Amino acid sequence: MPKNPGTARPRTRAAWLLGPALVAGVAYLDPGNVASNMTAGARYGYLLVWVVVLGNVMAWLIQYLSAKLGIVTGRSLPELLGARFRTHTARRAYWLQAELVAMATDVAEIIGGAVALWLLFGVPLVWGGLITGAVSIALLLIQSRRGARTFEFVIIGLMVIIAVGFTYGVFIGPPEASGVARGLLPRFEGTGSVLLAASILGATIMPHAIYAHSSLARDRFHPAESRRADAAATGAALDTRRVLRATRWDVTIALAVAGTVNLGILLLAAANLAGVPGTDSLEGAYAALQNGIGPVVATLFAVGLLASGLASSAVGAYAGAEIMHGLLRVRIPLLARRLVTLVPALAILAVGVDPTLALIISQVVLSFGIPFALIPLVSLTAKRDVLGAYRNRAWTTAAGILASVFLVALNGLLLWLTLFGS
Repeated sequence: MPKNPGTARPRTRAAWLLGPALVAGVAYLDPGNVASNMTAGARYGYLLVWVVVLGNVMAWLIQYLSAKLGIVTGRSLPELLGARFRTHTARRAYWLQAELVAMATDVAEIIGGAVALWLLFGVPLVWGGLITGAVSIALLLIQSRRGARTFEFVIIGLMVIIAVGFTYGVFIGPPEASGVARGLLPRFEGTGSVLLAASILGATIMPHAIYAHSSLARDRFHPAESRRADAAATGAALDTRRVLRATRWDVTIALAVAGTVNLGILLLAAANLAGVPGTDSLEGAYAALQNGIGPVVATLFAVGLLASGLASSAVGAYAGAEIMHGLLRVRIPLLARRLVTLVPALAILAVGVDPTLALIISQVVLSFGIPFALIPLVSLTAKRDVLGAYRNRAWTTAAGILASVFLVALNGLLLWLTLFGS
């Protein structure tokens, strides 16, 4: 019996609309996430499960708002902010903090890839950083020469490898259900747990992912030009409401994958590495997994870490270029930008700074950058003159404000405990 084309084509079209959130979602699976969640599980067991869950819930709202901004306006968040600053000084000051956040992201991604190459093949860390940077350049060339769709397929393929690599061990060494349940109760245990909570949130709700998602959505669904090309490709016009419905699914799938993997990393460490000496570092965790659960789990963990560094490095460089273009109205070749941002990560590797510590600190830097991206995002998406009929509903704006207040308060608590806590 022949297939009914009327039922197949809508599904194909709907699937074609997915992708930008999955690419942005790789930012939620970068090596900084791995280090933060692995260290949290190894040091505090199930204590910070609630932070991972809460961060993922907030991330869904934030990434959807970012995508909606790009879809409706046809401009990225950095572009809109760059147009609204009245003075060059304000624009440059905002760019500076955003650029520092992007550089912190680059540090985490390059170091993570370098550590993975060292664990898998014994490659020296500096050479591993260079190799990771070179592969990220190749991925960026795919984006610039083959287009957004091909780039999305490559990144999604790496996301699959990441998911398998980081979650396989959970099935071999499963967590305790009672421990997971206790971990859902919000609480801290001293300054160290607050530091790790801020690090987890900085790795989960990443400023550069907010900037990048609005740009990715703009590039795919530009109201004036790209949608006409999309209509020719799919055989149907793409109205804004339909794109937004598909985007909600896109964000849901991306964050479901990212949230599951991040939680899996913490649970893997909590169930198998808690109390084991040396497991609060990536190298120690790899060795403990190899000795305790088996070489297959450890190897898959390292492969997932490598895929994480490669994929997130490319997305991070894309976001950094958009930040510079939107705020300074300057475009530099992605290759040149990639080479420049390699320097801090290679310097850290060369002087012998502990890679896991560098990853965690980079995520804390990201956490402090969140309000500078999140507060303008919530404000812009609530304005009628920006989104018109698609502006936020009152409850959406209220949820965005609550998320912003929570993140700012957590960062303030972290600073207080670090300076004055015992």
